[in-house]
Amino acid sequence: MPGGTATTDLSSMTPREQADRLFDRVMTASEGGNAGEVTFFGPMALQAYGMIGQLDADARFHVGLIEAALANDTGATAQADSLAKEFPRHLFVPLIRWEVANRRGDTAALRRVYRQFLDTYDAETASGKNEYEMHRTRLQAFRDEARGALGATSR
Repeated sequence: MPGGTATTDLSSMTPREQADRLFDRVMTASEGGNAGEVTFFGPMALQAYGMIGQLDADARFHVGLIEAALANDTGATAQADSLAKEFPRHLFVPLIRWEVANRRGDTAALRRVYRQFLDTYDAETASGKNEYEMHRTRLQAFRDEARGALGATSR
């Protein structure tokens, strides 16, 4: 197994817990530059989310990020599009789109994503969506990054 680290017994978890655990593994590998683990665990994570059935916004976000980690821009964009169709102002939409734009080096798309995020950040975070609380640190870091990239100090 890539990484040679001990694993958790996934059979004792719910399907969603299994999928989320695999998501965490893929994200840790991706952030650490471990392409082998991303390639090994990414498809497993996608399969696990596929077994859940109807995906909520948080699960769509996870799938989009896994697709992005696997360099499947089409799959990542499909998750962003599906989420945007159901929740047009959802903060996870620009986060997924950022992954695609960043990989492509598309600076115009990055600016659009940052602007979209900042334009909706205050109202969306005030909405009390549970998934925002679960990803609060990531959302705040992205807000700060967007402000810096656009030269905005408030919003």
